[in-house]
Amino acid sequence: MEKAKELKESLFRPNNNGWETLKEEERKKVFDFSNKYINFINTAKTERECVKVLTEILEKHNFKNIESQTNLKAGDKVYYINRNKNIYAAVIGSDDLKNGFNIVGAHIDSPRLDLKPNPLYECEELALLKTHYYGGIKKYQWVNIPLSMHGVIMTKDNKKIEINIGENKNDPIFTIADLLPHLSSQQEKKKLQDAIAGEDLNILVGSIPYETEEEITEKVKLNILNLLNKKYGIVERDFVSSEIEFVPSMKAKSLGFDESLVAGYGQDDRVCAYTSLKALLNIDNPKRTSICLLADKEEIGSMGNTGMSSRVFEYFLNELLEKTIGNKPGLLDSCLKSSRVLSADVTAGYNPNFPNIYEKNNESYIGHGISVIKYTGSASKGGASDANAEFVGYIRNLFEKNNIAYQNSEMGKIGIGGGGTIAYILADRGADVIDCGVPVISMHSPYEITSKFDIYNAYKAYKTFYQDE
Repeated sequence: MEKAKELKESLFRPNNNGWETLKEEERKKVFDFSNKYINFINTAKTERECVKVLTEILEKHNFKNIESQTNLKAGDKVYYINRNKNIYAAVIGSDDLKNGFNIVGAHIDSPRLDLKPNPLYECEELALLKTHYYGGIKKYQWVNIPLSMHGVIMTKDNKKIEINIGENKNDPIFTIADLLPHLSSQQEKKKLQDAIAGEDLNILVGSIPYETEEEITEKVKLNILNLLNKKYGIVERDFVSSEIEFVPSMKAKSLGFDESLVAGYGQDDRVCAYTSLKALLNIDNPKRTSICLLADKEEIGSMGNTGMSSRVFEYFLNELLEKTIGNKPGLLDSCLKSSRVLSADVTAGYNPNFPNIYEKNNESYIGHGISVIKYTGSASKGGASDANAEFVGYIRNLFEKNNIAYQNSEMGKIGIGGGGTIAYILADRGADVIDCGVPVISMHSPYEITSKFDIYNAYKAYKTFYQDE
């Protein structure tokens, strides 16, 4: 019997709950790290706020804006901000940059509700805002929850007004009013995806009419605009040149009697963004130049000049080359071909409430470590970046050698669904890429769930990858 047990341990794939492997000192590190992460996602709820907070962190760790630097050498730390919505940071390695980079790429946008260009209207003495949802959401999850308002408004004289309402305890909040059960019999007969239409996601913002003896219409709308004008100096047309996002105002907190989990909005993909940047901050003098890439627009296809499909990241890489070894035609292509990339994006964690959609041998489990995903896409691997066996073997051996808790997975049964990341974009440019991120339960919902053990192991995994030669 003992021989069979030993044989099983040597031959079977490990599938251990990570918490059981931790000593008290390591467990304390997990909780301390996760508490700082909770503070981060409570502070940075949009991509612009992420860039602002992360830039402050980078500068405290002696990173310099690359555009202020003439020459770079091994050990130098630089960053570049693209239109206040995505950011790249690098630590210059001692190896020749022509031999490639170690890149960890995450995204900092999350599903949300954006305002339409002409959002404000009055209906039956209530003021509301029209929205257009951003990213893959279940629309019914966004009604009857507290929402906060974030973003910027550009006025006609090109003044930028920053908005943040609903996060402080004395702020008002906003919501989308759903039907009461007593009147929803017809609604409840609809398919789940049709019960709340996109055009029904209208945010309630006020009900007091403007005080006047004049006979005018839309007094509630006028009162709201008057309040906004007094506080921010804006008029209705200024909404046209704005980027206003409504996100859940609930605070991220520890979840469970044992406080082992984190519940909060925007963990896809800020959990990987935070851990990958924190890992970069804690390396010095790597052999290969290490880069943390934090992109925008992943949730809607990575398009646009702040998305991963833009060439702005290549501009940053060209700046690195020009200010270290000097640039020349074709050098960047050669560097990318020799680069290694972890596409740091979350994946679905197994949810015991819905066992039938999972293929249990190939799923990610909460508390079992970071998930390494060879391919994403859907059905026949459509739209996937499929990492080659050699690169998968390299990552596997790297993690095992450094005691990183990891698991290998897909996302649900074949044909049930699917998803994509930025992996294919960097793979198209010649780099070796694999998806590697934190499992999440209730992904894309207003209140996602992760394991503190997995969060800390993501940090350890990214740090190990940055430092590898």
